[in-house]
Amino acid sequence: MKHLVLKTQAKQEMIDITERLQRALRELGANNGVAVLFVPHTTAAITINENADPAVKEDILTALGKLVPAGAYYKHAEGNAHAHIKASLIGHSVTIPIQEGKLQLGTWQGVLFCEFDGPRTRELWLTVCAP
Repeated sequence: MKHLVLKTQAKQEMIDITERLQRALRELGANNGVAVLFVPHTTAAITINENADPAVKEDILTALGKLVPAGAYYKHAEGNAHAHIKASLIGHSVTIPIQEGKLQLGTWQGVLFCEFDGPRTRELWLTVCAP
């Protein structure tokens, strides 16, 4: 398992980590198998979506903000219940096939780390399951 550290810069943001994951796979010597990525935080998440147009990330954050507004009444005392809910909606893990040392993503796909309660120092855990 490889632990990757990310320093987020904003209260909410989506960071394209595709190239960073590709470098980590090379460091691990992963050739074929499956990459399992897990976010061990309750107010952050990970997803796969378009990484060519930055407007997609903005649209996702805007839509999540409308679905789960920060100013709504929540019982959670820390004031970040909206971040917990958004992280649960997006999810805490993704699985990606690896072939010949490369993540097998679609043409427009990238791996996006989602921060919902930053800025913070975050971790992402990468495990490679080889055949």
